[in-house]
Amino acid sequence: MTEAGESRFDERVLEPDRERRSRILPVLDAALDAVDPERAVQRVLRVKDNWLQAGDQRYDLNEFENCYLIGFGKATLPMARATVHVLGQRITAGLLVTKYGQGLATGLIEPNIRVLEADHPVPDEQGVAAARQVVDLARHANATDLVLCLISGGGSALMTLPADDLTLADLQETTSALLQCGASIDEINTLRKHLSVVKGGQLARLAAPATLISLVLSDVVGSPLDVIASGPAVPDSSTWTDAWEIVERYNLEPVLSQAVLQRLERGIAGEIEDTPKQGDRVFERVQTVIVADNAVAAGAAADKAAELGFDSRVLSTFIEGEASEVAKVAVGLAREVVVHNRPAVAPACLIMGGETTVTLRGDGLGGRNQELALAAALELDRIPEGGRIVLVSLATDGTDGPTDSAGGLVDSTTVKRGHVAGMPAGKYLAGNDAYPFLQAVGDMLITGPTQTNVNDLIMAFVF
Repeated sequence: MTEAGESRFDERVLEPDRERRSRILPVLDAALDAVDPERAVQRVLRVKDNWLQAGDQRYDLNEFENCYLIGFGKATLPMARATVHVLGQRITAGLLVTKYGQGLATGLIEPNIRVLEADHPVPDEQGVAAARQVVDLARHANATDLVLCLISGGGSALMTLPADDLTLADLQETTSALLQCGASIDEINTLRKHLSVVKGGQLARLAAPATLISLVLSDVVGSPLDVIASGPAVPDSSTWTDAWEIVERYNLEPVLSQAVLQRLERGIAGEIEDTPKQGDRVFERVQTVIVADNAVAAGAAADKAAELGFDSRVLSTFIEGEASEVAKVAVGLAREVVVHNRPAVAPACLIMGGETTVTLRGDGLGGRNQELALAAALELDRIPEGGRIVLVSLATDGTDGPTDSAGGLVDSTTVKRGHVAGMPAGKYLAGNDAYPFLQAVGDMLITGPTQTNVNDLIMAFVF
């Protein structure tokens, strides 16, 4: 969280055009503040007169003998700090799983709440051991207990527990095979859910008949609950047959382990219970609340931009596709404002959210947001309306690709500044090498890790 009047962005990005950019950074700060995990949890979780308000539901805390806290994901610790702030000593015990390097800075976590670390994005044995302890805690809960579950990005890798007839290596090999054949995230998750003890609603099955409240910080475009962290506490719509059809679709039988194939065959034969579906009684006492997602960040940005005098519009939070192509669309929308005064009137702020991709053609350094920003800069350089447009592409987690950059903030002078520095923008874009270019011209966004992740934001400012 930032203090009032402070920005989390490195102010060196102001230097190319301090007048305009000083109006833009507060909009970016507002978006990140709105999805700060602690603030997000405190918005939806409150206690008054021993009644717990979680989203739109209320619970009498006098009815619960114990309150257990479990959490997994990259934002688990700040979410837990907020939960502890709300419930305090009412929490009987807790177990949190986060990525390596984050567990030492636990802050206000209570002594009865243990923090474990594991690997991400590739699960490891430490993650398996941590997941096993989370499962033990969930199983320990009974009908008079309350279980609070904190879920955020990275939770699927950090909560990996193979089914009893499988090993971690089986899961790793299966995931690798699916990635290599180009399977979609939905297809990958379908297999993961049927090879796991906790995914696909099975954590809810383990915790039943306790009351289970899941607080979710979404890192998935559109926030589908059964996809975020592989949906451990919500109904699963996929079946054993669906999982087997994916194996056949990509001809994976020769590369999957015999243990995986045999488990799928036994599932289809009805020898192994399927993941719980909509209407299953295990969900009768389960509530899921999305505490923050891309739409929340985009809405906060729009509100702040309006406060600062921009005609602000959220156009979509479902943006996907090749980063360089999305850049052309974003610039095109800004040109529409300049030429036709639609869908807004200058000064304007057009906001889009989602997650783009990059097809690697070179071996440069960068990320999807830096690539988008550099592609937009090339567009702004070639069009007559470019001088009135500033474009931002921001990774809300503060880490764009394998770099310390959060993205880029570019305008019509970006390419020219690169030329003066002897750095042709087109060459750097072709080599997927946006990082050194944006760094050299002063158009790099730097925040450091934000401890949140709700995908990316693309903003076109028209002055």
